[in-house]
Amino acid sequence: MPSKSSARLAALTVAAVCSAASTVALTAPAHADTVRIHDIQGTTRISPYAGQKVADVPGIVTATRTYGSSRGFWLQDPNPDDNPATSEGVFVFTSSTPKVAVGDAVTVSGTVSEYVPGGASSGNQSLTEITKPTVTTVSTGNAVPAPVVINVKSVPDQYAPAGDTAANGSVNGLPLRPATYALDYYESLEGMNVQVTDARVVTATDPYAELWVTVKPHEHPTRRGGTLYGSYSSQNTGRLQIQSLGAVADFPKANVGDTLTGTTTGPLDFNQFGGYTLVAGQLGTLKSGGLQRETTKKQSRSELAVATYNVENLDPSDTTFAAHAAAIVNNLQSPDIVSLEEIQDNDGATDDGVVDANTTVNKLIDAIVAAGGPKYDWRSINPVNDQDGGEPGGNIRQVFLFNPERVSFVDRAGGDSTTAVGVTKVHGKAQLTASPGRIDPANDAWKSSRKPLAGEFVFRGRTVFVIANHLNSKGGDQGLTAQYQPPVRSSETQRHAQATLVNAFVKSILDVQKNADVIALGDMNDFDFSDTAKILQGDGELWSAIKSLPKSERYTYDYQGNEQVLDQILISPSIRRDCDFEYDSVHINSEFNDQISDHDPQVLRFRP
Repeated sequence: MPSKSSARLAALTVAAVCSAASTVALTAPAHADTVRIHDIQGTTRISPYAGQKVADVPGIVTATRTYGSSRGFWLQDPNPDDNPATSEGVFVFTSSTPKVAVGDAVTVSGTVSEYVPGGASSGNQSLTEITKPTVTTVSTGNAVPAPVVINVKSVPDQYAPAGDTAANGSVNGLPLRPATYALDYYESLEGMNVQVTDARVVTATDPYAELWVTVKPHEHPTRRGGTLYGSYSSQNTGRLQIQSLGAVADFPKANVGDTLTGTTTGPLDFNQFGGYTLVAGQLGTLKSGGLQRETTKKQSRSELAVATYNVENLDPSDTTFAAHAAAIVNNLQSPDIVSLEEIQDNDGATDDGVVDANTTVNKLIDAIVAAGGPKYDWRSINPVNDQDGGEPGGNIRQVFLFNPERVSFVDRAGGDSTTAVGVTKVHGKAQLTASPGRIDPANDAWKSSRKPLAGEFVFRGRTVFVIANHLNSKGGDQGLTAQYQPPVRSSETQRHAQATLVNAFVKSILDVQKNADVIALGDMNDFDFSDTAKILQGDGELWSAIKSLPKSERYTYDYQGNEQVLDQILISPSIRRDCDFEYDSVHINSEFNDQISDHDPQVLRFRP
């Protein structure tokens, strides 16, 4: 998955304004002179007046947005109808700073539009708006309609209806059933003044002044206060994104497990960065849950400790080297082998043909020594310039760090960026044809993606094969709040092909040596319950060791209120057989607002 920051920055280059490219083209009914907001919102996700001009729509201004490219105000009818499927609120897009104030009673004339945040190709639901408005103030200082309370009782347990097969799986034309489906419930409140009370934070504050809470504190809770994403069929319906209409500097710096005590109130918006969002005019008070970063257990003399850690586009210009080093030395207890993902080349995102990463890696190694850790050695293979995806110019790759006082690396010539590593039998044992080497790098499965790095290690006389992976990201997949239900996960196709190749390579080792110790680890960019994981595991060639943890601890990443598995360490039968191993997802990043990476590292300890 691309980093949250890079994904957001890329998206922000597209102005969030109503344009022909991002509105839904619909055949509108005949012109209507005067309608109410609930008439405009209708009983489906698409307004029956979309594309049509409306006149003198009455309501009370509940909030104004005076910043960014989506300026305007929210209008709500204080006299609702008796249909729970029709929202009484709507966003009025003014494009410039609105001239109305909260509490103004106004009438609005303009064009009803269905704006799709992120563009139609994103698959997102649309936001019903009134655009090109003419606003007439009738009176000022009126009471704002009381907020609808969103809580455990009001949000249904089912997430979304199945999309209409006649509309390619879209839910847009289906009648809203707000008492049955959570997404229908939120849609029925689109644009209305809503409220949550004493809501627990389930995704920490990000750099864009956003956080996620749950209104269902007992829905799939994790041990440390989050909400677990445990299957495609058990969606977390209580998740809700929180933004603020106030100053960014005043937005709370929250960690998972903290609570927004009291009431958080504002209009319910929809955006491309998570869907339904309470844009708060009033924020609750942050109460700390006291969350602390975890520290794993130190491996014993006879245990080999192997870790995976995505360091999020690390390059020499970053200021996080000391923090990463402290995490590796103190929180991970200096593992014997560390698979690093997202190590960039020596000049980072500068796209000038540089592919070497020795400056990046050695700067981290020096920082580890300064933090009191071992003097790691390292192995890697430079990618072909601009061929492995990631941030343009960064040439991210996997790198093996290893402690030469504890483990030795078997160097075997022949591995390079384009040559496929193989497996041979020597004296009855499996052996790599090159170490380090890359798995089938010319295969189309690795197009614009990182090629796995295979290495042969020896610990206390026992050979251990380690395969470092960073599979294809989830970029391009439809969001959980998409108009298409279930959402299309288009990135799976490439990831499944990659997983097939990794499993086949592991099988080739085990075919030669049944009892070989093999570890495939890294940022798999997919869940422990996914088909990607099933393909990696195959017919028992590998097993994802995170499944040895209690379910409430199975996560390595926190995204839009869902704590989930992206990083995995998979082990061969010889390691799993005696259950003589320990696995730890070391939560030092994903739950914190001051994270140095968006991934939590993983550690496996076992006796080869």
